[in-house]
Amino acid sequence: MINPRHLSDIAHLAEKRGVNHAALTQLRQVYPGLYFTHCLDDDVNDVEPVLRGAGINLYLVDGRQRCLRLTEDFQTATGIVLAVTAECADSD
Repeated sequence: MINPRHLSDIAHLAEKRGVNHAALTQLRQVYPGLYFTHCLDDDVNDVEPVLRGAGINLYLVDGRQRCLRLTEDFQTATGIVLAVTAECADSD
């Protein structure tokens, strides 16, 4: 289970360190057992983020049925997608 406090902490780390391999590795160490991935926010369709941050949106992932799907349910979430917004991606 993921709680809103975890999401806030994860967003803060991503905003501070960026979304890259090193940041994802650190998140996996801090939150063992959770799935983490990243993409551009434009790649996510038909779902609202569960948390909007500065340059990044977070989405919950449910991977219990072998296939990953986005969810808004904190109780069933098994991972997080860190989606970089266009404004942040353009500034690199």
